[in-house]
Amino acid sequence: MTTSRMEAFSDGVIAILITIMVLELSLPAGAGWAALRPDVPELLTYVLSFIYLGIYWNNHHHMLHLTTRVTGVILWANLLLLFWLSLVPFSTHWLANQPTASVPTACYGIVLICAAFAYTLLQAAIVRDQGSGSRLRRAVGHDRKGKLSLACYAAGIALAFVRPWLSDVLFACVAIVWLVPDRRIETFVTHEEVP
Repeated sequence: MTTSRMEAFSDGVIAILITIMVLELSLPAGAGWAALRPDVPELLTYVLSFIYLGIYWNNHHHMLHLTTRVTGVILWANLLLLFWLSLVPFSTHWLANQPTASVPTACYGIVLICAAFAYTLLQAAIVRDQGSGSRLRRAVGHDRKGKLSLACYAAGIALAFVRPWLSDVLFACVAIVWLVPDRRIETFVTHEEVP
């Protein structure tokens, strides 16, 4: 089976998750700019989560660009990724309402690390299906950036019980690193297309 149906389904789920997040934003208590001040933590958490969902959407698209077919294992790995991404609105809302609390911060980090792990499993399932010489395997190499991200999420979860704001900074730094689409795949495709 081709990747188009899986990609369309994933696109739809991510779009719904973004919609859920924006609908959960509370309205300011007043009509002036000062009324936004109490909502700044909620808005910043929303922006970070929106960026994360955008990163997954973007990199998922790039990964499937190098995928020739979809198997049952790949479909289930994709569903695992979507499951963890579906918890982003919940963890975002909890963190937004308790921005200095340890457990909501740790929960946010747990959702991030589980989504990253699920993405890694999806990538591994595709590579296993297509073989070690697959286009995706050659493009991502050893995936140091992915492994570093997992380590940063783990550190952020631990830091949530010491200084939650440091966790938030760490989570934002990982997002910044991934904000640019995975250039390894773009570079690979560009070089592959050159005669």
